[in-house]
Amino acid sequence: MAGPSRSLTSGGIFYSLARFSLPVLLTLFLQALYGGVDLLVVGQFASTTDVSGVSTGSMLLSTFTMLVTGLSMGPTVTVGEAIGSGSPKEAGRAVLAGLTLLGSLAVLLTLGLALFAQPLAALLDAPPEAMDHTVAYIRICGLGMVFIVAYNFLGAVLRGAGDAKTPLYTVAVACAVNIVGDLLLVAGFHLGAAGAAIATVAAQAASVLLSLFFLCRKPLPFAMPPRAGRKLTRKMLRQLRIGVPVALQELLVGSSFLVIQALVNGMGTTASAGVGVGEKVCTFIMLVPSAYTQSMSAFVAQNRGAGRMDRAQQALRCGILSSLVVGAFMGALTFWHGDWLAALFARDPAVVAAARQYLQAYAIDCLLTPLLFCFTGYFNGCEKTLFVMAQGIIGAFCVRIPVAWAMSRLPETSLFLIGLGTPASSLVQDLLCVGYFLLLMRKSGRESG
Repeated sequence: MAGPSRSLTSGGIFYSLARFSLPVLLTLFLQALYGGVDLLVVGQFASTTDVSGVSTGSMLLSTFTMLVTGLSMGPTVTVGEAIGSGSPKEAGRAVLAGLTLLGSLAVLLTLGLALFAQPLAALLDAPPEAMDHTVAYIRICGLGMVFIVAYNFLGAVLRGAGDAKTPLYTVAVACAVNIVGDLLLVAGFHLGAAGAAIATVAAQAASVLLSLFFLCRKPLPFAMPPRAGRKLTRKMLRQLRIGVPVALQELLVGSSFLVIQALVNGMGTTASAGVGVGEKVCTFIMLVPSAYTQSMSAFVAQNRGAGRMDRAQQALRCGILSSLVVGAFMGALTFWHGDWLAALFARDPAVVAAARQYLQAYAIDCLLTPLLFCFTGYFNGCEKTLFVMAQGIIGAFCVRIPVAWAMSRLPETSLFLIGLGTPASSLVQDLLCVGYFLLLMRKSGRESG
């Protein structure tokens, strides 16, 4: 039986977008928190080598999580469009197609990370003294990838249906489980990076189980067809067409950050830990534009399915302006007081100082990502994912990595100079997004004329 959904195709633009984005924002905050708690507790109760191991390992796991998130865009868009057009059976087929695709991915990632943790840590040039901690973190968290994939699939389906609150509740529980687990295993039993990894996997499992519990107890706006057949195959192919470019973009962009981590790892354990702390802080300061990326996709998909592209374009403007205000504030805070933020995740003064340098580059990026992230969500909702992939790859491999590498070769380099590769990439991507949007508007004007 198809149940009610939250329609994003009517009501005030900013109110509808903000109301839908707020639970997404809180969900991302809690996700960042339970990811950041690992580093926070390890930084306070374990050694610098443990911090380096968690920093490098969590960046690798984040890259694969971004891959999963990208593929989840297929179910989000197809479910959203089906619901926007009033077709619960099509939405049900979209759910089944997404389950098949992401279930297969879960098995591959779990086996791959568990079996190849050592080669991956070596590929990232983990400092020798932190190698064992890095391998342990990757291997244990890799065994939990099945839960990461399951959570992202369930969240994608719910967001496509206009429900952003259920993922919030489940992540809140996961966050609590992770905090308790970290304090028990790291602070209590002194298991270091391995203890943090075990707590993370337990938290992810809790979020999936709770999501399934909620889904079984509430009416949903889609109906499972008795026979899927060829329509399911076509739906899977469409989801791949939407999701694969986004996933490749996320994977390659994440890989570019891994290259930067590898460059910094060669500078020693303190620099490695400093960048890891800086990246963890960045997940918090970028929360608002990140929330708009996800919510904008669902908002645009539903309105596109309902033939309301005027609302989608107005939502894009609202998202850019509101996130830019927040970005200016976070940029100022990060540039002048990045050490305050870094001190939450590390007690070693040298690590805090290194993280502060790196964060000053990200402060510039706070003024550039509102435009980039909102346009990314808009283009994903419009199924323009090939462009999203192209601009992401250009930014990562034609700008971010070359700039970071060039800065690392300077005789008197610093983490601030290496970190400038990220805002340089965002600037180029912003220009590409604006140009492509204007091109689409011109094409749309010619067709309507």
